[in-house]
Amino acid sequence: MDEQTQHQLTVAGATKAGLEPVQLWIAYFARGGTLSQIEIEAYLQGVLDIPLEERDVLALTVNEVLQATTSGYRVPYSDDAQVTNTGSQGEAVSSSFNQAQDVLDQALIDLGAAGRPFLRPEQAEHQRLLSVDRTCLAETGAEERFDRIIRQAQERFGVSSASVALITDRIQFLKSVVGPLKQHTPRDIALCNETIRHTGPLIINDTLTDARFKDNPLVTGEPHIRFYAGHPLFGSKGWAIGTFCIIDQHPREFTAKDEEDLRALAAVAQHQIEVTTFNNPQHQ
Repeated sequence: MDEQTQHQLTVAGATKAGLEPVQLWIAYFARGGTLSQIEIEAYLQGVLDIPLEERDVLALTVNEVLQATTSGYRVPYSDDAQVTNTGSQGEAVSSSFNQAQDVLDQALIDLGAAGRPFLRPEQAEHQRLLSVDRTCLAETGAEERFDRIIRQAQERFGVSSASVALITDRIQFLKSVVGPLKQHTPRDIALCNETIRHTGPLIINDTLTDARFKDNPLVTGEPHIRFYAGHPLFGSKGWAIGTFCIIDQHPREFTAKDEEDLRALAAVAQHQIEVTTFNNPQHQ
């Protein structure tokens, strides 16, 4: 069993067993594990390699907890057979491996955005788009509950535009907007497409000094964005589905108090999204 596969299956097994990292470390230590809690957590996050013997102790720990559940899942050990056999035996091993991979994929999907580092990019994007769909916000027009928030943002910051945007597969859709912005923008040039890669605000004081955006057609042409401040908005399972943002045609400073107020207004918009998602039958 190669190290990367064993690591992924261990993470999936711990998830299915409902083990928090600290719980897993305590049980692992009680079974003779010698690594610290920090080292085990780093291994689970995929940022630290650990010795083969310790990986197997961790696998044993997870398997013993799984035995007390109805799950038939099992974390393989380092000396388990690889999928290199031929004939019927090879097919059986391959089938078992594929089943384990399916369980792993589902376990990582169940983690939501927290499992993104372990998913293939196309898997992660599929889950993100499902989260967008579950809100049904892209299927409805402007709503006063969002319009009210962006008007407050425009007034508070004295900017030309403010918006609540949803990032779909190909476009940025402005659910609510005030100012000279188009409702639909190709996703690949939308500044908000960069914001959803972050967990916190993205502040660009002057787009012409930012290598990512200085040649962007929304900067060099209409609406001539020079200042941008955006905060990601999240849907079900923590996936980033869009942004709350403000823009202006002049560069500007953005103070700590400005950022605090941006976060507060984004939180109000976030609450409205959560209310919508919770009440959507698709979320049940």
